[in-house]
Amino acid sequence: MLGAGGVIFAVAVLIYIRCLGGGVLWNDPDYLTTPALSSLHGLWRIWFEVGATQQYYPLLHSAFWVEHRLWGDAMPGYHLINVLLHAGVASLLGLVMRRLAIPGAFFAALVFAVHPVFAESVAWITEQKNTLSGVFFLASALTYLHFDQKRTPWLYAGALVLFVCAVLSKTVTAPLPAALLVILWWQRGSLSWKKDVLPLLPWFAIGAAAGLFSAWVERTYIGAFGAPFALSFGQRALIAGRVIWFYLGKLLWPANLIFIYPRWEVSSGVWWQYLFPLGVLGLLVALWRLRRVSRAPLAALLLFAGLLFPILGFFNVYAFVYSFVADHFLYLAAMPIIGLVAAVWDPNLEAAICRFRTRQDDASTFKAVLAVLVIGVLGLLTWRQSGMYTDQETFYRTIIGRNPMSWMAYNNLGDLLYAAGRNDEALVQYQKALLLNPNSQAHYNVGIVLAAEGRAAEAVAQYDEALRLKPDDPNIFYNRAVAEGRLGLLPGAVADYEAALRLEPDFPEAHNGLGFTLTYMGRLPEAINQCVRALRLNPDFRDARFNLGFALAAAGRFPEAIIQYQKALRLDPGFPEAHNYLGVALAAVGRFPEAAAQYQEALRLRPGYAEAAKNLEGIR
Repeated sequence: MLGAGGVIFAVAVLIYIRCLGGGVLWNDPDYLTTPALSSLHGLWRIWFEVGATQQYYPLLHSAFWVEHRLWGDAMPGYHLINVLLHAGVASLLGLVMRRLAIPGAFFAALVFAVHPVFAESVAWITEQKNTLSGVFFLASALTYLHFDQKRTPWLYAGALVLFVCAVLSKTVTAPLPAALLVILWWQRGSLSWKKDVLPLLPWFAIGAAAGLFSAWVERTYIGAFGAPFALSFGQRALIAGRVIWFYLGKLLWPANLIFIYPRWEVSSGVWWQYLFPLGVLGLLVALWRLRRVSRAPLAALLLFAGLLFPILGFFNVYAFVYSFVADHFLYLAAMPIIGLVAAVWDPNLEAAICRFRTRQDDASTFKAVLAVLVIGVLGLLTWRQSGMYTDQETFYRTIIGRNPMSWMAYNNLGDLLYAAGRNDEALVQYQKALLLNPNSQAHYNVGIVLAAEGRAAEAVAQYDEALRLKPDDPNIFYNRAVAEGRLGLLPGAVADYEAALRLEPDFPEAHNGLGFTLTYMGRLPEAINQCVRALRLNPDFRDARFNLGFALAAAGRFPEAIIQYQKALRLDPGFPEAHNYLGVALAAVGRFPEAAAQYQEALRLRPGYAEAAKNLEGIR
């Protein structure tokens, strides 16, 4: 299999070469190592501080930590590691099949390496949790199968350690012990409590604990609760049945793959939705009756459904806000189906290559040629699919093109355009998101763009609606306060800044905004106090330095104001307002030449700055 492994790695790199130059996508920044975690102490936090990372997958985040040490923010390295890990998973799949004496191992490994449904897991950096956990998952399975034959403690210990590594990379690997029992049943036709079940009991305990803990993290830290998850057990069963058929369909016919699929409307009152779970049950019954002919199809289906179990809908996963299905959820579960198809087909590619070298003809060569054509078609589809992951705008526009009802794609494309200063285009995208899903975030985003365009009154109306839907969001209160301040609605602005601070007391921007507003209302001691509190939270907060200087000057404390303006200018020498008001404070204490120099600098930075020109003229 060594030569076959080289072929698998080469094919994987060739197929995914387009994505090697891709950048960060969607939630990649939540997974890649942040500056706060890049130190040795950060590595300690990854392991021992729940919430320090997006999900508690410490081995995954340790891998990202090492990669960050090696190449920092250079994305090609992350992409290459993901491709190599994926090739490693494909090779291990072939080794497991060989260990089990299943025909078509090399073919199955190649199909896994090039199947387009896995493009999402390979081209999206975040899903290194799939490829890394997949390596540990299969390495653990392979080691345990060796243990099952030799019964040596070291093999058992090694398999268990690899299983723990898999779970610490991604907890969807938790069903591995159940999968091993299915494999042993397929091999033997029955299970022994002492030989088969008892050794795996600690594995079941570890998997169950990890799964429950992960579900708690998903709810507590990621927000997998609320209206989108208010589903009855019956509705969840309907989802589960449909999910199984959906993934089988995408695996066997990978057409119209989408990063975000439309979210199904699940209703226990719609009769045809019961056909999905009933179809699964019917298939299980049929395959059970056929077990005396062959246990393999039933084993493959049990493995498929079992490996999907964590994401069938019985547990809340935050991604269900957007869709109940995603290609990356299929990564592990696809293996038994690919293995079954490869075993039935059994093109025996390695033998076909030998026959080709010796120029010997054989009827099975046609089967091998057809298998190569299938691999080629799948590879071409994957090459095309990976193109959507090259940059964020292409990524979101591709999603919208394939799923025009994806409000999240419109929303995130709006974020991207707004960050690029393309406000008009961003507003269009946010408004589309708002039409599809009038949630708090959509109203908030529309308000942000309207405020940036100087349409403060319209922005306030959007913030009002956002707060009606989500009355405990300090950011919405803060931004409504800013807009109210621009409209001269100072009492309302003060009330909203205070509301934001009640919800989030350590909010430096809110303290600063409140201080600035109180200055204009003449409540100077309170204004000074708020600016000081903002600076305690963030000593390098330029605007808070400036606003503190402004409040001190309004209180007649010009020497202190001068110090604050100077500190603001050390943080940002190109701050024309700070130069102008420093000039005002210097003039107030009789330092006219220095004041003139500050006014001149303000005019140099902003030609036509009327206030600075007037102040300069006033001291000449």
